[in-house]
Amino acid sequence: METFNPFSLEGKTVLVTGASAGIGRGIAVTCAKMGAMVVINGRNEQRVKETLGMMDGREHLLAVGDLTDAEAIIQLVGDLPKLDGIVHCAGIGTRVLCRNVAETDIDEVFNTNFKAPVLLQTEILRQKKLNKGGSIVFIASISNESPSVGNALYAASKGAVIAYANCLQLELAPRQIRVNCISPAMVWTDLIFKGGLTEDELHEDEQKYPLKRYGRPEDIANLTVYLLSDASVWMTGSNVKITGGSN
Repeated sequence: METFNPFSLEGKTVLVTGASAGIGRGIAVTCAKMGAMVVINGRNEQRVKETLGMMDGREHLLAVGDLTDAEAIIQLVGDLPKLDGIVHCAGIGTRVLCRNVAETDIDEVFNTNFKAPVLLQTEILRQKKLNKGGSIVFIASISNESPSVGNALYAASKGAVIAYANCLQLELAPRQIRVNCISPAMVWTDLIFKGGLTEDELHEDEQKYPLKRYGRPEDIANLTVYLLSDASVWMTGSNVKITGGSN
């Protein structure tokens, strides 16, 4: 007798952006373990192939491309199979004091963290590549509500993503397509070293968390699987914080 598992991704095709490292890589690997056919995106072909080598199964696809390039988005989406899930994870971090912010800093952060996923999502919908009943997950951040010095642009870009997702879920609800955000606190990836703290300082800081550690990519990946799976079919418009108990 086959065991019922609402958290399985068997038979689903999922696109994961930013899959060349960090949280995106963790999500791609975990989705594959849960039975999904995964399309993995990143700008660096070698690193994307490294992710592929970590994944269970053989049917996964590479979608190498720069999502800040409008023409590359059109080409990438045109080559996609029909999707059941999308995880918008590609992003960059930066630390610039508000008094030092330049237009180039704004463009760099917002082009990658906000403009790229919005235009990618627009093109996916235009080309009708997302199946009815699908699920869209945006990897956001608690920085939107938990300010820190020098993090204004990153926090603003993630706040913009959350606001966009709130509207998108209303527009796609008639097709039973769900749209949710995940907002992690600090997660052990290369991104956290952008703040200028040493590894020892970061280990000291994580002890302030009630669960006494920062997150790991697999922590975010497991929550993402839930939001992609049929276990969350009545969940849309949510921003789920995953923080180890921190505020």
